[in-house]
Amino acid sequence: MKTTALRGLAQPSVSSLVTELRARLEESEATLRAIRTGGVDALVVGCRGGPRVFTLKGAEHSYRVLIESMNEGALMLSPGALILYANRRFSGMIGRPLRRVLGCSFHHFLSEADQKALTRILKRTAKPESTIQVVLHAKDGSQVPAQVSVQRLAGTGSGSAAFSMVVTDMTEVGLSERVLRRLSHSLFQGQETDRRRLANELHDRATQGLSALLIRLHLLAGDLPANATSLREEVANISKLVGETAGVVENISRNLRPSVLEILGLVPALRAASAGFAKRTGIAAKLICGELPVRLPHEAELVLYRVHEEALQNVRQHANARNVVTRLRRQGAAIVLSIRDDGIGLKSERDPTRRATSKGLGLIGLRERAAYLGGTLEVKSFRGAGIEVAARIPLPPGVGRRPRAR
Repeated sequence: MKTTALRGLAQPSVSSLVTELRARLEESEATLRAIRTGGVDALVVGCRGGPRVFTLKGAEHSYRVLIESMNEGALMLSPGALILYANRRFSGMIGRPLRRVLGCSFHHFLSEADQKALTRILKRTAKPESTIQVVLHAKDGSQVPAQVSVQRLAGTGSGSAAFSMVVTDMTEVGLSERVLRRLSHSLFQGQETDRRRLANELHDRATQGLSALLIRLHLLAGDLPANATSLREEVANISKLVGETAGVVENISRNLRPSVLEILGLVPALRAASAGFAKRTGIAAKLICGELPVRLPHEAELVLYRVHEEALQNVRQHANARNVVTRLRRQGAAIVLSIRDDGIGLKSERDPTRRATSKGLGLIGLRERAAYLGGTLEVKSFRGAGIEVAARIPLPPGVGRRPRAR
């Protein structure tokens, strides 16, 4: 425990009194600085009844202990983003001694883009609290992804700290997201493998078995006596039912593994899917395709096909639409697929990708598949005017780029 004693006044000459008062003033100022910085735990003050000990166990000391034990960085900034206080966790994030951090501008550890984003937050007076994602530049040259929460302090003067800040290291979060994305990708690959296996089973066994049964029924109808009219009608009805069932099984097999996509490519597959959707539902489905530079990798084509499939499924189940328009086009170094309907849109502001469907992967799963390929999937709702689903997948490096002029 650190202690500081305050001495009583003596009765010296004027010059010595001035000297002593100056010394006492300097000592008092040093004591106050030590109290503010937490360097003093107790004071020993001389009184008439003898020395008294005053311990400092106020809320400020408890908060300081709490802040220093945080797993996040904690800072106090001036209105100009000057660091007035920082805990050791933040200095550890950027690999600099604490004495090199205090008094430094927080902008020093940010890129130019992140500096502008922080400046906009510090100048925003309407919002007392904001959160942004930044990348901190450490002393060793490494980059630390971080989430910064900025809180405006009330009742501060122009020369004192105007903002408190909590900095959370997002490195582990990013690693976890990448691991989960890889696991998600493996799961989807497994699902596609199961779909392909099931499609083969349906085609090779169920469809062929039903076709063989249909042939036997036709042969049976030919062997029936001419006067067995009712029996002939019954065989004809059974044959019709078997034929319809074979058609349904074939459609299921085709949807599980779109052979048109594998053989002819994305555009013919989307055209066939749109035509089939219009025939089944009575909803007008229009396809507008721009010229693609090359065939995309199989996985990219499969993701876009599944997005189209899931979007049409949502239109059929939820949209109450009369028209749906699909557009496939190149946009810069990416291929963009958008599906827009003229239905009722969403009644709430919840995430449209979480809208439940009875079948399919769901748009939220397809968003992860697009992200694994470096793409995006966005859903925009126009209340009372439908929904637009847009998937953007980057082209392979070097594909479709025009040569530079010499």
